[in-house]
Amino acid sequence: MDTKLQPTPFPAAHFIKEIGRGVKGARSMSRVDAAALYGAMLEGRVSDLELGAILLAMRIKGESVDELAGFMDAAETAFAPLPAPPGDYAPVLIPSYNGARKLANLTPLLALLLAREGVPTLVHGVRSDPGRVATAEILGELGLAEAATSAAVHDAFAAGRPAFMPIETLAPSLAHMLSLRRILGVRNSTHTIVKILQPFEGAALRLVSYTHPEYLQALSEYFLTAAPHARGDAFLMRGTEGETVANPHRAQQIDWFHEGQRELLVERDPPADTLSEVPEARDAAATASWIRAALAGEAPVPESIANQVARVTAAARALRQRYPVAAASQ
Repeated sequence: MDTKLQPTPFPAAHFIKEIGRGVKGARSMSRVDAAALYGAMLEGRVSDLELGAILLAMRIKGESVDELAGFMDAAETAFAPLPAPPGDYAPVLIPSYNGARKLANLTPLLALLLAREGVPTLVHGVRSDPGRVATAEILGELGLAEAATSAAVHDAFAAGRPAFMPIETLAPSLAHMLSLRRILGVRNSTHTIVKILQPFEGAALRLVSYTHPEYLQALSEYFLTAAPHARGDAFLMRGTEGETVANPHRAQQIDWFHEGQRELLVERDPPADTLSEVPEARDAAATASWIRAALAGEAPVPESIANQVARVTAAARALRQRYPVAAASQ
């Protein structure tokens, strides 16, 4: 006899009634209600039928700032946080859930350059994405193994390497929500949540990108009004094919959100007459080979990426000074 307790069902019809009325008729949930609903979804307490209805309703309606905040509140309690690393810099988070199709994916270069400066850098994301070259694939070509535990993450930091942790390892319930794209055919709110996830104890610097203009407004308001200051800062920029590395040919605008303030760090470059040198091939092996050359000084690091590294390093140091790590965490 199976004595395993089944999760208590979470009736969601009254939420669906509010959010499922279309773009014009739908009403947004409060932060408390959004946290309760998303928490139940992550715990598997919402039926498959209701879950599909919720994901599609939110896809059509779009997330309000309160809903994003509530979803984040629930997401951060869905897995064990990573201990804060010691040192002069707050940890930096690089979400990688897109990969690249047209340009070589230089997210691993950004992570390696930050780690070389002494910044504890965690890349989290997917292992692969059909039709794209994922960051994880390039890191594997560079000989950087996945971090399966928090101890492995800190070992990488101590060795001056970036750590990569797949979302399946970092937050399995969020990974399951992402996997529903294969069934429904469209992305859902979790694709936004993982990009603003903050899995460390204490403060961290999140590098966040957006792909659609409406998310610039929503994410800006979230970081200005709803994100807890003690959880750290964020850099927000238009993604390079969805990745948070600066475009090697034309730097995007980067805004720094800290302590409820917004500061313009980098202005968008005008169109360039000449393009930066980048790998001609886009596959993982060729990109990894070019990154090795750039790290060795045999190929030029694009100016936009070098500037991004400098800005991130300075902000991570400032953040650690504002929120020092307690002795127990070290």
